[in-house]
Amino acid sequence: MSKPIYENLTKLGDKAELPASPDEAELEVVPNPHPEAPYLVRFACPEFTSLCPVTGQPDFAHLVIDYVPAKSILESKSLKLFLGSFRNHAAFHEDCTVAIAKRLETAVEPTWLRIGGYWYPRGGIPIDVFYQTGPAPNDVWIPEQEVAPYRGRG
Repeated sequence: MSKPIYENLTKLGDKAELPASPDEAELEVVPNPHPEAPYLVRFACPEFTSLCPVTGQPDFAHLVIDYVPAKSILESKSLKLFLGSFRNHAAFHEDCTVAIAKRLETAVEPTWLRIGGYWYPRGGIPIDVFYQTGPAPNDVWIPEQEVAPYRGRG
């Protein structure tokens, strides 16, 4: 009998503490069950938080992470814990968004990855940060992220 692809996961199914920092967070992957089929995986994280590195005040973002898996797929609970570890992490919007993308690249080694960081206003100015590993594959349907630009009350 073959081993289940999820036997080495340590977060899924059990209580897991929120890592104290992004550096301490572990991203877990499992073998892609369909490596022969090009497809897109999307994670929408509408309640992402981190801290301003100057004031210590909370910052909020809506993250949209798209990737085309190669050999591995990302286990979603480990992603949730990794993203949650930013709650007490002080960094600028650009740093948070790109650091998340780079950690995902390293952990999953996807064919393609992009992240849209749609940050809510700080000082009256919303900041959107985008990162992409290269051109999107031609053989995969890649929908728009469709996060509306910030409009305030208007």
